[in-house]
Amino acid sequence: MREAIEKLVNGRNLSSREAYECMVEIMSGKASEAQIAAFLVALRVKGETVEEIAAFASAMRSFCHGIKPNGKGRLVDTCGTGGDKIKTFNVSTAAAFVVAGAGVPVAKHGNRSVTSRSGSADVLECLGLNLEVPPKRVEEAIEHVGIGFMFAPAFHPAMKYVAPVRREIGIRTVFNILGPLANPANANAQLIGVYDPRLVEKIAQTLMELDLEEAMVVHGADGLDEISTFGKTYIAWLRNGAVKCLEVTPETLGVK
Repeated sequence: MREAIEKLVNGRNLSSREAYECMVEIMSGKASEAQIAAFLVALRVKGETVEEIAAFASAMRSFCHGIKPNGKGRLVDTCGTGGDKIKTFNVSTAAAFVVAGAGVPVAKHGNRSVTSRSGSADVLECLGLNLEVPPKRVEEAIEHVGIGFMFAPAFHPAMKYVAPVRREIGIRTVFNILGPLANPANANAQLIGVYDPRLVEKIAQTLMELDLEEAMVVHGADGLDEISTFGKTYIAWLRNGAVKCLEVTPETLGVK
């Protein structure tokens, strides 16, 4: 970990193997809180590469409580990174119910708010959802109801080593990005909103590295980690093994 931190401080990228091993050290509790904080801040200053993000996500997935719901059609997750500072309501959670209501099975993965007004877990808990249900019950909910919520701390218990550090430093870190990439149900299609337009294509490329079937990564030009209803939205669409970048407006999508 010390060598990796020094490398990051000097502006050098980690190899996929180095990134994977660092995340394993964090997830296994071997890294101290001071090391985790230094690592996250140095990585934020340098900027994350596609290879680093994909390796981090792969390591996180290896520590999670995975589920494999049986069902018809493609399993979808709708989520945002948060951290856009616009203080909108939790759009991706509302969208998940709309999608499920249309007959598409949804494996929603989320957490409490870290840098935004509310996270998906905050919203669902206020609506009466028990966040601590065992993974098997969530799997059954997806199969029989068409939607299930995977509370990140329950499905990623190793995140307990990171959570206090994230709260203490109070800034966006790579974990804002990693949450949407570490779906415990291995959803094979995703819609992800990102807080920074520079992440749009990068996250789509990362999802391709992680062998996702199809995904759309979006950023609203007015600073949203959502599709904008006011201005342009930048989109990177992963489909058929390739990423296509485009811009849309509300009018393009039929909104007037």
